[in-house]
Amino acid sequence: MTYGKEKKEMEYIFSDSLAELRPSAIREIFKSLGDPEMIAFAAGNPSPEAFPVELVRRECSRILAEQPVTALQYGTTEGYTPLRRAIESRLTERFGHTRDGNDVMVTTGGEQGIELACKALCNPGDAVLCEEPSFIGALNSFRSLGAVPVGVPMDADGINVEAFEEAAVRTGARLAYLIPTFQNPSGITMSAEKRRAVYEIACRRSIIIIEDNPYGELRFAGSGVDTIKSIDREGAVIYCSSFSKILAPGIRIGFVQAPIAVISKMVVAKQVEDVHTPMLTQMLAYAFMQSGTMDEHIRSAAELYGKKCALMLSRLDRCMPEQVSYTRPEGGLFLWCTYPESVDITELTARLLEEKVAVVPGSAFCSVQGGVSHSIRLNYSTPSDEQIERGVEILARVSRELLGKN
Repeated sequence: MTYGKEKKEMEYIFSDSLAELRPSAIREIFKSLGDPEMIAFAAGNPSPEAFPVELVRRECSRILAEQPVTALQYGTTEGYTPLRRAIESRLTERFGHTRDGNDVMVTTGGEQGIELACKALCNPGDAVLCEEPSFIGALNSFRSLGAVPVGVPMDADGINVEAFEEAAVRTGARLAYLIPTFQNPSGITMSAEKRRAVYEIACRRSIIIIEDNPYGELRFAGSGVDTIKSIDREGAVIYCSSFSKILAPGIRIGFVQAPIAVISKMVVAKQVEDVHTPMLTQMLAYAFMQSGTMDEHIRSAAELYGKKCALMLSRLDRCMPEQVSYTRPEGGLFLWCTYPESVDITELTARLLEEKVAVVPGSAFCSVQGGVSHSIRLNYSTPSDEQIERGVEILARVSRELLGKN
């Protein structure tokens, strides 16, 4: 049965908060990665070689045999209590975080923790200070809630402290978002001195810091640097992390440690979103923590990424034109290549796609949508060693061709 003589297309009027929000450039590029010949320097994925498949298979079977009702029933919004307590203990023992005045909640992936913190603390129009460049997932979370990301330039050892304070004064920001360790997308680690300076500015100006640390356990070179949360005695830091890079991203388990009052509001916000994180995967994460193999598994994954990073850097050193600079990360999954302003990065990424090499243009990580960047992000954890060697050769050749045009 038809109503009316002509079929009319429905006109959709989207909310103001989403109308101007652009899809993640990275997720769009992911669509090209279905091509088996594509070399995936654009991915942000941990290596499948690092997945503890047998542990997951064994523990899922055990959980469903021994605790099927707990695994399949509703749970509390705060998260599975044994997992929360295990996370709390690890944060105290490994990172030196204090339990006093803090609580832990489980989130459905690390990005949800960032979004819930913003939802709890920001109003539409509020500024959120962040590194320039920064993680696109967080930037889009802030934008979707009506907050305004304000980029602060970075140095080789992390955010520019003077620019951070200037932006704080100029914008009146109440929230800052930072990835101090193996930053995404740059791979840069903020120095201990800068961490203390940023924390002192935040306390003095009543700014809450979201410290995002999804890569912090994946160090393969250099010496560790204390988290900002470890020096927090004023309740000024919300610490976010996840199991995505140390267990598997598909289980979608993240966590937040923050002052009790902040956690209580984040819990209310999460109840509106998804009630609670799936119990089965929470119980799996807890089993992983209790397995006695977690630390060795993380060391093995970090060693794998260290070898892949060293291979990529050695090929870049050998092949890339000297006009192109790049970071030398001590951990994590990414490095950052910067070109002269004369090189059109859009043309570079398009040419590389034609040659079956996918990279992410730096503009995807700008605090302002449509911002200009002369850099690209490279991932070394996902491609095979052979793909790294071949991909860098192609990248270097295309780079030389474009530099030769100018």
